[in-house]
Amino acid sequence: MPIHSTALEQTVRQAGAIALSHFKNLRQLEVHKKSPRDFVTAADLEVEGFLKKQLAEHCPEYGFWGEESGQTDNQRSRWIVDPIDGTHSFAKGQYFWAVSVALEVEGQLCLGAVYAPALDDYYGAEHGRGAFKNGQPISVSPETSLENSMVATGFACLRQYLPDNNLPRFARIAQKTSGQRRFGSAALDLCLVADGQVDAFWEQELNWYDIAAGALIVQEAGGTVTDFQGNPGIFPSNILATNGNLLDSLLPLM
Repeated sequence: MPIHSTALEQTVRQAGAIALSHFKNLRQLEVHKKSPRDFVTAADLEVEGFLKKQLAEHCPEYGFWGEESGQTDNQRSRWIVDPIDGTHSFAKGQYFWAVSVALEVEGQLCLGAVYAPALDDYYGAEHGRGAFKNGQPISVSPETSLENSMVATGFACLRQYLPDNNLPRFARIAQKTSGQRRFGSAALDLCLVADGQVDAFWEQELNWYDIAAGALIVQEAGGTVTDFQGNPGIFPSNILATNGNLLDSLLPLM
């Protein structure tokens, strides 16, 4: 492994500390719109700059894909970074936002880290070695009944004008499940599936940097990651993560 998971955790927690320093002083935070309903703050830019520099020092042979700075030349082996997933929540002073970092080597996700600084919860996974929360192993829930399940979803800011905007799908699923949650960070939503806090999560029209780390963490925690048709794999255009037991019940509703 090019970087030990402990070193990655230290780096990601340092990035989280930078974000948290801005979070504690939101009245002074610079917030700009990249497009309608899509925000970027000075914290996003500073965190991404820090991660780009630190990860390059650890592993100069890998490329970098960050939400704010874009992609470098090496696209087969790269770091995939969302400096603050849930920027709108962050800027509002809510706690559900996270720093998300994944390492992809020759098309294979090898490492995933999602850190929620305001909650001080660190989720990590290494391919083939399981998933962890704050150093303790985690696994998906054992729930088998859709009517007893709790599910999470999101309504991405960039899809409001699409004909398929998730609202009809949400209505169908909400009628069949006992609880529905909308936390505001896809990276963290995926970790909640991995940790058994929710039984499934779906969303559409996301980006690779939103879900790469969280999807690996779900898989390593024993969950399934598919598209809305049940094809296994990580698909940003439509991602469905479940505890495995609920997959067949959810697919007809997607």
